[in-house]
Amino acid sequence: MFDIQRESIEWGGRTLTLETGKIARQADGAVLATYGETVVLATVVSEKEPKPGFDFFPLTVNYQEKAFAAGKIPGGYFKREGRPSEHETLTSRLIDRPIRPLFVEGYKNDTQIIITTLAHDLETQPDVVAMVAASAALTISGVPFMGPIGGARVGYVDGEYVLNPTLDQMEDSALDLIVAGTGDAVLMVESEAKELSEEIMLGAVMFGHKGFQPVIDAVIRLAEKAAKEPRDFQPEDRSALTDKVTAFAKADLQKAYAIKEKSERRAAIDEVKARVMAQFVTEDEGAPTKQQAGDVFKKVEASIVRGQILDAGTRIDGRDLKTVRPISCEVGILPRAHGSALFTRGETQALVVATLGTGDDEQFVDLLEGTRKETFLLHYNFPPYSVGETGRMGSPGRREIGHGKLAWRAVHPMLPAQHDFPYTKRVVSEITESNGSSSMATVCGSSLALMDAGVPLKAPVAGIAMGLIKEGEKFAVLSDILGDEDHLGDMDFKVAGSMNGVTSLQMDIKIDGITEEIMKVALEQAKHGRVHILGEMGKAIGEARAELGEYAPRIEVIQIPVDKIREVIGSGGKVIREIVEKTGAKVDISDDGTVKIASSDGKAIKAALNWIRGITAEPEVGAIYEGTVVKVVDFGAFVNFFGPRDGLVHISQMTNGRPEKSSDVVKEGQKVWVKLMGFDERGKVRLSMKVVNQDTGEEIPKEAAE
Repeated sequence: MFDIQRESIEWGGRTLTLETGKIARQADGAVLATYGETVVLATVVSEKEPKPGFDFFPLTVNYQEKAFAAGKIPGGYFKREGRPSEHETLTSRLIDRPIRPLFVEGYKNDTQIIITTLAHDLETQPDVVAMVAASAALTISGVPFMGPIGGARVGYVDGEYVLNPTLDQMEDSALDLIVAGTGDAVLMVESEAKELSEEIMLGAVMFGHKGFQPVIDAVIRLAEKAAKEPRDFQPEDRSALTDKVTAFAKADLQKAYAIKEKSERRAAIDEVKARVMAQFVTEDEGAPTKQQAGDVFKKVEASIVRGQILDAGTRIDGRDLKTVRPISCEVGILPRAHGSALFTRGETQALVVATLGTGDDEQFVDLLEGTRKETFLLHYNFPPYSVGETGRMGSPGRREIGHGKLAWRAVHPMLPAQHDFPYTKRVVSEITESNGSSSMATVCGSSLALMDAGVPLKAPVAGIAMGLIKEGEKFAVLSDILGDEDHLGDMDFKVAGSMNGVTSLQMDIKIDGITEEIMKVALEQAKHGRVHILGEMGKAIGEARAELGEYAPRIEVIQIPVDKIREVIGSGGKVIREIVEKTGAKVDISDDGTVKIASSDGKAIKAALNWIRGITAEPEVGAIYEGTVVKVVDFGAFVNFFGPRDGLVHISQMTNGRPEKSSDVVKEGQKVWVKLMGFDERGKVRLSMKVVNQDTGEEIPKEAAE
């Protein structure tokens, strides 16, 4: 019934098995990948005809995790998986980026790749397995995909690279890097690092590239046994049209690209494009369509920009290859924000705001491996006005989520430990202008805003975007690329870090990969650019402010015995609610006895602190306390003397000589001084008033008392 084909290899200490022919047989390509006990299904379906009117390749990658993969039932009211989580969206992008450039140019058929995690062993992260499964499914599908690709995760533990580290190993790793590519070159890198050098980062990329070569070989062997016939797709020959458009528009385009200001340049280019459309898109038989003419016009644009850079070393805005655009940094620009910054680099600008919160503001992140609390949030927004356009406003898209996570990875290693700075930190980056890397502007602005808020970063962080123009063996690496250079270039290479090393590296390639030599040049050039940017940032603020802002909450942290947690919370939360209501402070108690008390009012914190200490501290035998009489009885009086703790002053311990009635000495609500004499055989507190001077609160010497 089933024609099952399998390939298995030992890879990174575990067995990787690729299987096809049993599940999802109606898809163009379907591969079940098993690594350890993590199981991922990848399917590929591509329409037989191109989608009309599209001037781009309509590829969609959907990664999804099923709760049953980890033996869980989804949370929430409906108890089923809903919209993609941020983690699923990021993994979809991770897979999309290395495979997109390998489809044959001109292929416009609607293509969908769906990858589903079916089992998770809570040891092997499924993202790399998903990437391998998608590569294998594409390779056997028959669509014009010039793969396969491989992928691997690289850790750095105790000075050694680790291939596909487990979740436990990642806790001790100074690096979390994912690399993907072909047998010859690297296509994609995504990473977070703890201030590692450029040499270590480059070594990790090449270690990962070498590490996934056996996977590529296994995919090829599977394809030899199970691949479908390749589709008969031949890209259109547009060389004649390209020659005509070049002859007609090249001179005018060169003049347009000599304009340094973006809006004027775009207006001039649009004018040239309109003339090209009027000239070539006609009613004549055999005339090109608007889409065909537009594609060719874009190629002519690219040849002009790329040729000028490679031949003359001159860029669109007149800079050389290494110069960073002018930078302006301001902090504290919003009056009530806890921290704020405006970072401007050329025509790219980010308004970044940092807000400090308490434990109540932590975000619960639900993953297959378990639920955790996140205390650092970074949200990136790209409104359409930033590029002078109108557009839809709504929930963040994949691009905004991806750019925000890149900036998060860059800043995260520099944050103080949570026990040293017990705040939830939220950073929001509003991109107010864009012409070049807004994600790297977000990194710089986030660092400035956090320091303005008083967050003690280990070191300031800056980021820079590098570009690449490559024709044959000739190449040029560009520092601080413009939007047009990104659009018409071959590489988007983003590096962030401190003066001491790299904290994040992201790379995407639009061609069939780059070599170690090019990456080495790009990393070195990026280091010089990063150091320059950090110097400019230091003119605005060089380290965290010594004091938090006026409107930021203050948090006091104390430790109480675990067996006292119940007393502080009270039955049904009665006690802690009363503390919060009467003092105005927020109180958060962890299972280990850590208590965080937060308020923007220092008096509220002190009141809550004293209240909790009164509940949890133990009174000391022989110590003198001021208390309040809460009840008078025939045999004495009960005095509240230590937090909520009461004790009995026997009538014989009220004064020298036994009074006839307790009420002759004290009344309810009266303040008295008492000494803790000890505890009776039942553990009841014994107090004495007569050994304490009721005016001064000082103990009366034994001789004087007698």
